[in-house]
Amino acid sequence: MESAEIRRRWLSFFEERGHTVVPSASLIADDPTLLLVNAGMVPFKPYFLGEAKPPAPRATSVQKCVRTPDIEEVGKTTRHGTFFQMCGNFSFGDYFKEGAIKFAWELLTGSVADGGYGLDPERLWITVYKEDDEAEQIWRDVIGVPAERIQRLGMDSNFWSMGVPGPCGPCSEINYDRGPEFGEEGGPAVNDERYVELWNLVFMQYERGAGEGKEDFPILGELPSKNIDTGLGLERLAMILQGVQNMYETDTLRVVMDKATELTGVRYGADHGSDVSMRVVADHIRTSVMLIGDGVTPGNEGRGYVLRRIMRRAIRNMRLLGATEPVVAELADVVIKTMGEQYPELITDRKRIEAVALAEEAAFLKTLKAGTNILDTAITETKSGGGKVLAGDKAFLLHDTWGFPIDLTLEMAAEQGLSVDEDGFRRLMKQQREQAKADARAKKTGHADVSAYRLVADQSGTTEFTGYTHTEGESTIVGLLVDGMPSPAASEGDEVEVVLDRTPFYAEGGGQLADQGRIKLDTGAVIQVRDVQQPVPGVSVHKGSVQVGEVTVGASAYAVIDTQRRRAIARAHSATHLTHQALRDALGPTAAQAGSENSPGRFRFDFGSPAAVPGTVLTDVEQKINEVLARELDVQAEVMSIDEAKKQGAIAEFGEKYGERVRVVTIGDFSKELCGGTHVHNTAQLGLVKLLGESSIGSGVRRIEALVGVDAYNFLAREHTVVAQLQELVKGRPEELPEKISGMLTKLKDAEKEIERFRAQKVLAAAAGLASGAKDVRGVALVTGQVPDGTSADDLRKLVLDVRGRIPGDRPAVVALFALAGGRPLTVIATNESARERGLKAGDLVRAAAKTLGGGGGGKPDVAQGGGQNPDAIGDAVAAVERLVAETA
Repeated sequence: MESAEIRRRWLSFFEERGHTVVPSASLIADDPTLLLVNAGMVPFKPYFLGEAKPPAPRATSVQKCVRTPDIEEVGKTTRHGTFFQMCGNFSFGDYFKEGAIKFAWELLTGSVADGGYGLDPERLWITVYKEDDEAEQIWRDVIGVPAERIQRLGMDSNFWSMGVPGPCGPCSEINYDRGPEFGEEGGPAVNDERYVELWNLVFMQYERGAGEGKEDFPILGELPSKNIDTGLGLERLAMILQGVQNMYETDTLRVVMDKATELTGVRYGADHGSDVSMRVVADHIRTSVMLIGDGVTPGNEGRGYVLRRIMRRAIRNMRLLGATEPVVAELADVVIKTMGEQYPELITDRKRIEAVALAEEAAFLKTLKAGTNILDTAITETKSGGGKVLAGDKAFLLHDTWGFPIDLTLEMAAEQGLSVDEDGFRRLMKQQREQAKADARAKKTGHADVSAYRLVADQSGTTEFTGYTHTEGESTIVGLLVDGMPSPAASEGDEVEVVLDRTPFYAEGGGQLADQGRIKLDTGAVIQVRDVQQPVPGVSVHKGSVQVGEVTVGASAYAVIDTQRRRAIARAHSATHLTHQALRDALGPTAAQAGSENSPGRFRFDFGSPAAVPGTVLTDVEQKINEVLARELDVQAEVMSIDEAKKQGAIAEFGEKYGERVRVVTIGDFSKELCGGTHVHNTAQLGLVKLLGESSIGSGVRRIEALVGVDAYNFLAREHTVVAQLQELVKGRPEELPEKISGMLTKLKDAEKEIERFRAQKVLAAAAGLASGAKDVRGVALVTGQVPDGTSADDLRKLVLDVRGRIPGDRPAVVALFALAGGRPLTVIATNESARERGLKAGDLVRAAAKTLGGGGGGKPDVAQGGGQNPDAIGDAVAAVERLVAETA
């Protein structure tokens, strides 16, 4: 069954059952926390979080997804990939567990003739959350899945949440048994290579609180309206239905590898190294086409960099396979034809997709040819000199002169057994940082062609900035763009980009965020300004929306900034200068600025440092800054020649380019920097600066985050309240708190260790007695018994292995012990080598015991574990083990 047919059947099945079909959202996530859509439920998050009303009580979709955290592993294994399709069905307060389970079973096991996928129900295994009795009961009693094919797992694998306070709930996963050729039996709890997860059913029934990780958070209670979120991996199902070994052999990827074979003459399956390259090409070309189709273009930041990186990996791997000519056009054509059946927009937008892909390939081939020659020479020179590390300046030359990505340098050097001096490389990366900042600014201007802004500059000149001395003023609209396109007018509700002949609005730059405010027209029209950027030098573009009336080019306007925001940002910017100088005084000139962001009431400051800044030094820096505030130093700005500024010792600000005339900001006798930003008039206006701490953001680069003014005061007020509460709890003075709390924590840890030691001793103390009481069953030493309630699975396992070790190795031995944990029976069974030689395997014995207990289990021949639902059946389970030992031995 082809992938397109799998997708069609999914949507048809759920549409016939009252679900609204929702088209796949763009891969460009409409979520500030995500770079790309990485899960099928992402477009539905607002509905699950209660932020928006769902379009219908039932919905279904096949969502495009991209995940790139393991991009270096793609190709090396058959399990890693970047693009996948997630089939989902969703219920918003409509059906719940039984409905979701019935739908899933019907679609998977229904006959192909009736619109199902025709899977053998005997090969499907189910996992449920360990405490979800309801789900297990539905699978067992309503669907009819045998208890031995239902396994209970913990929160790490069978409980879902978004990682933040909000809805959460248990999961139930449907797994397909691919057969013994894929590994040992025992179910998905034992072998996820053989038992492949196909479909995950999430039952959103609880509300969770704040906490870290997958398990460390409180359950606050039941949700008033319970929801369903399920996800089936289309590629995994295709792998099963098409009878292939892995996803790379399915129809939508195999055709790309076949085309690569046609272009290079290299056959997939002939050699491990070439197979890796084939898989990289297939996955990355398909992902590239899908990303370009959704509007992503290659770049040096964010989504653009993800696309550029995977495209260049694919192109280079085609070169490794022997391709000598451009190949992207033919490879992309195969993807468009194959995926176009599922996503017709790929076909209609073919020309644009191919144009973007071909341009990136052409640029990279020039880079690759020149860069590879230089890199090969550098590698040869390094090796001939006995070196193991490629110099940082070589990597920088490749990047700076030839545009060779550092990750490609790292990858190619590693293939030759060399590492790269990344610290040295990063110290030379000023130009790359400048480009990254330029890309970030360009991203904020929308999708407009930069030539549109250049045209405004050519026709009307640059924008005069009046914001150093004025917070409002008259101006004229000289340029207007609506949805990224030049327009003579804009109406109420339109998203616009406005260019004024003069403006008090500061455009983002030098680490300072842009001003916000309003532009009012004589006609009564009002534009709310959210952001200001300079996509081309000297042209300030005001980005916002028309709140009232109509806006036209040539209209007179009155621009007014949000003065409260401006003052808060100015305080942060001046505080950044003070922090920079105080750090240089403390650490030396190597603590040079490497980036900053000045926002209302807070700032972050990046600087060079080979190691963490000691807490005592940070405290001294903070004290020095606040002492400067108390000195009430005047802050002055003066324009002078660049040579004069250098003579006066002014420090250049990170990432900025300077002309012959520069603006120098001087803070008393303490600080002097080249800066185009806005500042306070006197250091006393800052009030207070509080450094929150420092951390690493990269090799040799540290970051300080801090608060200024009222924000700093509020933070300290909260800290004071917390300290007062701790004083009351521990009955000590503030200066005694660290020692007292540390002592309490040490005592608590010691007590926990002692309790654990006593508990383990108590359990293990029974080992000798159990071993000596072994029962002879047809020549096999059989030890059975029930240990005290509450014994953990880990301790039970240790006890079983201890008992087995006390029985002579030449005597066949089986140890089967049982315990009650949380009211449910648990068993661990172990066999020694002599017993296994007589056919006694722990996994077989556990399955017999677990079946009697009303559950399941599995494991290796030497040790296995299982459990069930019926604590009263432990005696019967012991008898079942003894019978099987007698029959087998």
